[in-house]
Amino acid sequence: MRQPCYINLEQARQVLSEMGVEFNERQMKRAAEMDAKGQRKLPFFIDPIDKKLKIEKGTLVKIYRNLQIEAERGIKD
Repeated sequence: MRQPCYINLEQARQVLSEMGVEFNERQMKRAAEMDAKGQRKLPFFIDPIDKKLKIEKGTLVKIYRNLQIEAERGIKD
C-alpha cells in the first residue's frame, strides 16, 4: 500500500508546475478557498496539527490526469 504524501499550497503549486500547469500563489489560494457552499475547487483540508491547508500529492496528480483522460475521450475522430 502506498503511503500518502501530504503537501502544502506552495508544494502543490510546485507539483503542478512540474506537470506544466503554472499557477501563481493567489490562484492556488483561490483553488483552496471554500466557496459560498463550503466547497473547494481542489480537495485541500486543514491539517489538525499545524492548522495549514494540505492536499494529498497523489490525489492532486490524479485529478489532473482524470481531466486529461476525459478530454481525450471527448475527441471526435
